Amino acid sequence: MSIEFKLPDLGENITSAGVLSVLVKPGDTIFPDTPVLEIETDKATIEVPSSVAGTVSSVLVKAGDKAQVGQVLLTLEHSHAEKPKPITLKVEDPPPAAEAPKKTSAPKAAKPISHEVHLPDLGENISAANVLSILVKIGDTVTPETGMLEIETDKATIEVPVGVAGKVEKIHVIAGEKAQVGQKILTVLGTAPTPAARALPVLESKSSAPVVPAVAPKAAPPQPNGSHKAASSGPVKPAPASPTVRRLAREIGVDVNVVRGSGPKGRIQHDDVKLHARALLRTQRPAPGSLPAAGSWRPTQIQLPDFSKFGTIEREAMTGIRRKTAETMAQAWSTIPMVTQFDKADMSEVEKLRQKLDAKARQQGGKLTVTAILAKICASSLKRFPKFNASIDLGKEEVILKKYFNIGVAVDTERGLLVPVLKDVPSKNIFEISVELQAIAEKARARKITPDDLQGGCFTITNLGGIGGTSFTPIVNPPEVAILGVSRSAIEPVWQDAQFVPRSMLPLSLSYDHRLIDGAEAARFLRFVCEALENPALLLFEG
Repeated sequence: MSIEFKLPDLGENITSAGVLSVLVKPGDTIFPDTPVLEIETDKATIEVPSSVAGTVSSVLVKAGDKAQVGQVLLTLEHSHAEKPKPITLKVEDPPPAAEAPKKTSAPKAAKPISHEVHLPDLGENISAANVLSILVKIGDTVTPETGMLEIETDKATIEVPVGVAGKVEKIHVIAGEKAQVGQKILTVLGTAPTPAARALPVLESKSSAPVVPAVAPKAAPPQPNGSHKAASSGPVKPAPASPTVRRLAREIGVDVNVVRGSGPKGRIQHDDVKLHARALLRTQRPAPGSLPAAGSWRPTQIQLPDFSKFGTIEREAMTGIRRKTAETMAQAWSTIPMVTQFDKADMSEVEKLRQKLDAKARQQGGKLTVTAILAKICASSLKRFPKFNASIDLGKEEVILKKYFNIGVAVDTERGLLVPVLKDVPSKNIFEISVELQAIAEKARARKITPDDLQGGCFTITNLGGIGGTSFTPIVNPPEVAILGVSRSAIEPVWQDAQFVPRSMLPLSLSYDHRLIDGAEAARFLRFVCEALENPALLLFEG
């Protein structure tokens, strides 16, 4: 019986794909989950597995073609051959010596295995990264913790470890190119990866699940007697899904571990992943007027003149961080009705205290800055004014009130603005905050920041006082609803006790989302911050 295999549904709004390579030929016997071709959509490169079993009788597409969803790719003749059982790789003990029981023989060395190391999952909505530098070379001996390359995403610069031990055979990327999640990075010749290496926490995704570089050992083909030498199994039973199903789930942002499988013994099929993704879209589709999904925002392109007519120009590629900043700020400015409240705090007394205690902070590895003090004060302010520690879910017409208190601090780096997050600020004293702030700012500037360092913020502080200026209007960093701008303090005459006296005044600017926060509440919030700066002991009683 002749069977037609067609190009399956590739996701919402994807109707066709370019054929990069055909992985089967007439006469091949294939089974469900056998990769048959590699395609490229405008979002990702995907291996398409067969959903049927049989012997290929004809291949109806070739590399370079554009295939439409639903187009017949292969015809097959039904085969009654059983799918080969999966190979179970295990380490066998060396056989005992038969003739010489008194003579001890050395254990048999494990056969080297070639590992393909792929770029791991980098977090939600991140599908690719720029390769800044390759940290290994062919012939290097590496451990699972050895850094193999430095990459830059839209959010951070990250050093990615190898994840396996062995000797580098091949390097499949070069500095300067863009690498896709799941793309092959290295080939490493070594022994089977140990459970510890497989579980090595390398990068933190938004779900806080540990992510490691994907490693695909190339097992030797089965021998006639059915014996298979070395390799190992991971410590945790994976979801019942093939590598191509896992890749599809990763590309469209679905956690394969929560998908219900419809195949034999609950095995997860491609259609199961797509049905799960559609169900998520139906339940999480934002209502009109809500913020677009991350990555979907495309600002209107202004038609530019030919600047070279007026003089010499030079073009420079935007970094990933600059692109992401431009996208987020344009989206925020266009969708959030923002208002900025201004006030000044008398810093005279707290400045004397700061200078007196700064030496003690430096002994602990920190620096007692106004930002460190403000981080503590703002965390207390969020407790007192809970609407400032919230986010808006317009799709469900709800306000999400957070019961944790994390403060983001804007850091100026040579690649653009980064906002690392100080976690659980109320549990730390100002000395501890100053040490953590110093460390995380240095990580950001040294390109050692991780995705986890940039996540979970409730409220942001941006301090331009070290540069200058009298005031400014910072833009709210969604999904937060407020941001505090700090300018340079100056000595000003202040009327006290029937006379003008010189006082050190600090200008503060509070921008807020007017959909949730009213002006009177914003004024009270900012006044509380000012009063806490003017009288730090207030935190002992009201914090």
